[in-house]
Amino acid sequence: MSMFAVPGAYDRAITVFSPDGRLFQVEYASETVKRGATVLGIASPEGVVLAAEERAGSKLQDLSFMWKIFQIDEHVGTAVAGLSCDAHILVDQARIYAQSNKLMYDEPIDIEILTRRIGEIKQLYTQHAGVRPFGISMLFGGVDKKGSRLFWTDPSGAFFAYRAWAIGAGGDAANEILEAEYRDNLTMDEALLLGMKCMTKVLEGKAEPQKIRVAIIPRETGKFQKLPVEEVDKYLRRMDAGKKAPAAK
Repeated sequence: MSMFAVPGAYDRAITVFSPDGRLFQVEYASETVKRGATVLGIASPEGVVLAAEERAGSKLQDLSFMWKIFQIDEHVGTAVAGLSCDAHILVDQARIYAQSNKLMYDEPIDIEILTRRIGEIKQLYTQHAGVRPFGISMLFGGVDKKGSRLFWTDPSGAFFAYRAWAIGAGGDAANEILEAEYRDNLTMDEALLLGMKCMTKVLEGKAEPQKIRVAIIPRETGKFQKLPVEEVDKYLRRMDAGKKAPAAK
């Protein structure tokens, strides 16, 4: 009897459709993402904000070494949820695409094209025997000739454009806040405060600046930059002060 006829064999050596049209290995990879640290992206007219929760497995672990946000090129970065080790392969490939595009066309790569190419790699790993899907979702955010852009690609290779989106274990809770409070005319400062509000919501216990990583790509400069812990702490304090301030009569 062929393995493809054996009940329950649709998630073993090869990603193959089950009789009801499901790809179990892709679903398992998506579950890995849902258990991962929360990351989010917010696109505003003034630029893009990427934020990530950093989880430490031990009190002895050096948190300054941990980052789930990576720079791809001067104008674009990515935040990842799921298996970070899987992300390194795709991040390196994204950097190669970005540099190849610059050498060939003498211009920064379009964020949508970059996301599509990474999505194509992910999709290939849902087809071949002897491989498994990448257990990672990625938010690509940056500034190109079309303005501030944010794209999400999932383990299947599908990708979508968003104005704001969160993925990972706290993605649903963060997206509730984003859907309620996002505006098309957000300033960069307001986008940062909104991102901090979302991260504070999903973090267990007190939100500490060491547990939150933030990067921005302002439209004015088009340059990716990571915010230092002191800057993150400043925004957390401002958000707390806003909560404690009495409502205007």
